[in-house]
Amino acid sequence: MTRTPVPLYRPLNTLKPIAGNIWIADGGIIHMDMAIAKVPFSTRMTIIRLSNGGLWCHSPIAPDEQLFRQIDELGEVLHLVSPNHIHYAHIAGWQARYPNATAWASPNVRERAASQKTAVRFDRDLDGTAPNEWAADISQHIFGGSKVMQEVDFFHHASKTLILTDLIENFETDKMGWFWGSAMKFAGNADPDGKAPIDMRATFTDRAAARASLEKLIAWQPEKIILAHGRCYLENGMAELERAFRWLK
Repeated sequence: MTRTPVPLYRPLNTLKPIAGNIWIADGGIIHMDMAIAKVPFSTRMTIIRLSNGGLWCHSPIAPDEQLFRQIDELGEVLHLVSPNHIHYAHIAGWQARYPNATAWASPNVRERAASQKTAVRFDRDLDGTAPNEWAADISQHIFGGSKVMQEVDFFHHASKTLILTDLIENFETDKMGWFWGSAMKFAGNADPDGKAPIDMRATFTDRAAARASLEKLIAWQPEKIILAHGRCYLENGMAELERAFRWLK
């Protein structure tokens, strides 16, 4: 088995159905600047076809012509969604391909993009309530309790699928090299016990607000959970959600 810094979920840049009208596409590795190193992360986006036939694209991965062709067969791209302030890097590339799509900003992402000197145009802001454009198909909630990570989480009604970004990471360390595998285990975001990494968990100083947000996710009763990093949970969604957030108890 070829070991990469983090496992890639091949085939890349290929639509993979999750349920009716919802797909994922896995991309390559992106590196995040952390205190001690550039940490590698696999990437994944989610695409939902809305009731009006338009496409909702969550956390777009690197632009790829093969992927664009597949997406164009599904419908018109209407929405490009940044779910948190560190998931936005490829939106500008998708805007170049889909100039009429609306780019949606998560809390603090404009400031983050400016600090990283990333040229991206956001058209509208996300808040804790789904806008009319997708409220019939998708609910949303801004997970509270942290001044650092204000992630917008989504729930696709028809498929009972929860879409998270960094609040659960689930890296399969048996497919990784020793160094990064050990680092993920230490951070607490390793399969089969994936969760938010330890540094992110430490930012949730308002535990009451975080627990209230968790109850909101639980109330949706998800059967599946799509993650941006690592193995998704395509069954037993409720049990995995409660397990992954036991650090809030």
